[in-house]
Amino acid sequence: MTTLARRFPPLSRVMRASPAERSVRERRRDLLLALVYGGACHGLFAAAVVAMIVAMWFGMSRSFGGLTAPWSYVGNAALLLQFPVLHSLLLSSIGRRVLARLAPSGTGPTLSTTTFAIVASVQLLLLFAFWSPSGVVWWRAEGWLLAAVAGMYALSWLLLIKASWDAGAEVQSGLLGWVSLLRGVRPPYPPMPTTGTFRYIRQPIYASFALTTWCVPVWTPDQLAVAVTLSAYCLLGPLLKERRFARSFGDRWHSYRARTPYWIPRLRSRP
Repeated sequence: MTTLARRFPPLSRVMRASPAERSVRERRRDLLLALVYGGACHGLFAAAVVAMIVAMWFGMSRSFGGLTAPWSYVGNAALLLQFPVLHSLLLSSIGRRVLARLAPSGTGPTLSTTTFAIVASVQLLLLFAFWSPSGVVWWRAEGWLLAAVAGMYALSWLLLIKASWDAGAEVQSGLLGWVSLLRGVRPPYPPMPTTGTFRYIRQPIYASFALTTWCVPVWTPDQLAVAVTLSAYCLLGPLLKERRFARSFGDRWHSYRARTPYWIPRLRSRP
């Protein structure tokens, strides 16, 4: 009993702790939360990216999903729709309030970008790792055509990485949240992106993400369903994002929107 008393002091003694002692305990808690959330975020993020690259390289014909028709249609449809639906919901005002509650002890607002990256990574991991393949292969690139398509696939991913970097890699990867908590500061969000790939189109992340779904060396009914659905989301989803930008940045956003195309770069002649 004496040992337990030392390990678990009475509640009255905890409540009598000085502000300095409570501050130290809260700081230690924040450090632990930051490291746990950061490790989970980047581990899941890496797993999701690898799963997506590999699954689409084989045209969604290889995965861990084992459902057979007709249940495979239901399962795949659920996996395919959960990403755009939940992704859009979490980017709304309601979703941001939900994200702020998904971390303990008032750290939710600071960790919101990290939590969002964790949820998005889990969604992508479920979609691409647990898809149930149909077993039908329409076309497979070979020889020099395989090399050409592989180069296009690699370039589309490099373009996605560049666009994410231009938008603020610390936000896109979830780094901003847990590092801010680790440092004990409010998250310093980057300004509205207008440089790099954002000089040419307003939505380079969504455009390059959609591009990755079409530059693949194997085509199946599964890959077509993924490409059409995710491309439709990438084309329509940013409209909600642009409404938020209009509210947040006002005239600066409207000026940028007026001179920058939405998805397709404008061909401009040299002066």
